[in-house]
Amino acid sequence: MFLMKKLFSPVLRMYSSNSTFTTNDVIFEMINNVGIITLNRPKVLNSLNEDMVRCIYAQLKEWERKCSFVIVKGSGDKAFCAGGDVVTATSDKEKGKSFFRNEYKMNYLIAMYKRPYISICDGITMGGGVGISVHGPYRIATEKTLFAMPETQIGLFPDVGGSYFLPRLNEKLGLFLGLSGYRLQGSDTVKAGIATHYIYSENVPKLIEKLLEVDPARIGEFLGTYSVDISQKSFSLQPYLHIINSCFYADTVEEICSLLWRDGSFWAKGVADVIMKQSPTSLKITKQELEIGARQNLRECLKTEFRLACAALDKKVTSDFYEGVRALLVDKDKSPKWKPDHLEDVTEGMIDKCFEPLSQSEELDI
Repeated sequence: MFLMKKLFSPVLRMYSSNSTFTTNDVIFEMINNVGIITLNRPKVLNSLNEDMVRCIYAQLKEWERKCSFVIVKGSGDKAFCAGGDVVTATSDKEKGKSFFRNEYKMNYLIAMYKRPYISICDGITMGGGVGISVHGPYRIATEKTLFAMPETQIGLFPDVGGSYFLPRLNEKLGLFLGLSGYRLQGSDTVKAGIATHYIYSENVPKLIEKLLEVDPARIGEFLGTYSVDISQKSFSLQPYLHIINSCFYADTVEEICSLLWRDGSFWAKGVADVIMKQSPTSLKITKQELEIGARQNLRECLKTEFRLACAALDKKVTSDFYEGVRALLVDKDKSPKWKPDHLEDVTEGMIDKCFEPLSQSEELDI
């Protein structure tokens, strides 16, 4: 989204037992043999650019050999990480492909990481911010957490492993979140199965301080005792889960919207209205992506997502990604002109074309 000067390559950085290195966009610290990553772009809600992704990947590889565990957090009081740098991605498609390639490699490394990985999602956590957190075993939410996968709003699709974790949520909750971009707040992220623990935002500094003294083998036990009991908190979507599970089991996006309208409730019609404003091509890609992802492992999901990202950047069947970024993030008129602009005009052949394999040299190698 915002081009920054080239950051140093942290794989070359040598650390003492307690040390700090600060770059323009990310801070790496080693304290008591615990690696701490602070996303440091608060003015743009800590959104990820490619330099950050490359640096984080390299630093994680180095720390995997020497640290006890890793904590990742955001700077400022608004966001953990609001997403990725899609403005730059659409300004130069080769840079876009490089960004997605390296971001997905980072996501996979986090999922396979050999050390405990703790993300503190204290604030806005969307898109790329979900990718840098959801694949780790410990995901801490606060009352300020605001989760969403809003990619269909910009003509894209749930990526960063969204095709893996969304279909593994309860019944059709993941498809609902992926198609609508619905936002979950605070304890709802735990109820939905996205976050694993919940604390109050004011206690985050104290939590980090205490974690620095915890035996890595007892992190789960510690977080369990330190977390706030939310068993008495209700899930805000609970009254609507029967609508989600009855409507989103439909075979097509058109049928889903039809069932929502037929339900007749104010909530269901509101969801249908929201979905119909998204890119029709993105909606159909998302549905097929999540159906395929339910049968794939994470590595396979990320490879599929990279094919879809390349199709979007190459304008293989539509230029909706470019138009969505223009309308929401560049000109900000919030009036994207989707092409095609009706669901019925998006054919199965168009969608299947986006899932086609790339050449061997182009495929995501993880």
